[in-house]
Amino acid sequence: MPCTPAIATMSVGRAWVHTLPAKLTQIAAAGFKGVELFYEDLEYLAREHSPSPSAPGAEIHEPALLAAAQTTKQLCDTLDLQIISLQPFLFYEGLVDRAAHAQRLTKLRTWFRLARTLGTDLIQIPSNFLLPATETTGDWDVIVADMREIAELGRQERPVIRFAYENLAWGTYVSTWETLWDVVQRVNRPNFGACLDTFNIAGRVWADPAAVSGRVAGDADGLLRESLARLVRTVDVRKVFYVQVVDAERLAAPLGEGHPFYVEGQPARMSWSRNARLFLYEHEKGGYLPVVEVARAFLNDLKFEGWVSMELFSRSLAEADPAVPREHARRGMRAWELLRAELAL
Repeated sequence: MPCTPAIATMSVGRAWVHTLPAKLTQIAAAGFKGVELFYEDLEYLAREHSPSPSAPGAEIHEPALLAAAQTTKQLCDTLDLQIISLQPFLFYEGLVDRAAHAQRLTKLRTWFRLARTLGTDLIQIPSNFLLPATETTGDWDVIVADMREIAELGRQERPVIRFAYENLAWGTYVSTWETLWDVVQRVNRPNFGACLDTFNIAGRVWADPAAVSGRVAGDADGLLRESLARLVRTVDVRKVFYVQVVDAERLAAPLGEGHPFYVEGQPARMSWSRNARLFLYEHEKGGYLPVVEVARAFLNDLKFEGWVSMELFSRSLAEADPAVPREHARRGMRAWELLRAELAL
């Protein structure tokens, strides 16, 4: 299957300024063929259309979520958009509190029903970034066992549910593609694979938003080059379920205490990710990551063929201007078209 562009429904924290139908409509109008669906968008839609609206933060019951999923699927069908995944299934693997682990598995049953309603067989799991030792364990046997458990539950579904595990650059224990790939190999189930993300690789190996230079100490270019060469030699492309391509902004000052994006107790890379991502080729806005090099490793060297997502989180998405979804969708498609030309896809 040739590379096909998708775009994530975009969000900033919980500032759901723009409605899901508005975003989907503009995504389709820009020419995208697929969409990563954000779970919180479904929650917002369910709350918005509930006959007895619940307070912000209150739990949304499954029937309302399923109704929102059905509405979303019907709209995507009308727009000729394929829902490629439901994400993010957060804070799952390695939980110290095993009662909380059981609760996440109960929640997963709802996600299975949502996935079937949405017409997707793929759920994305970002690596856990809860507090080390007290909330999440670095015991790899526990992490792998948790992931095998979820994969086996997915294999019992019809159609089978697949899981795309993603290393977040600020993950507590799984922050690199190497640790991600180690878990995928050890889980060793056909429905458990990887989501590779240019930001989470370059933003971990090459960049450091807390540094004056914006880069990690030492030979950042050499470190990234060696990492990508290992990735191409090591990763089985058949276990890569989709990829995400996005840049980020070079900050004017290190992201530390006193910076506008600083949040006490939150990793700098997480604050940076939530506020300052950019689409590829937006150098005039401050984009500076070596995204093309990472994307080339995915798409040319590894020869990945499948969904390529222009995923974005940014403070700009919280702007109330109704033109924001259209503008972001346009920017995302421009990034894809330029990348496709540069890599001769």
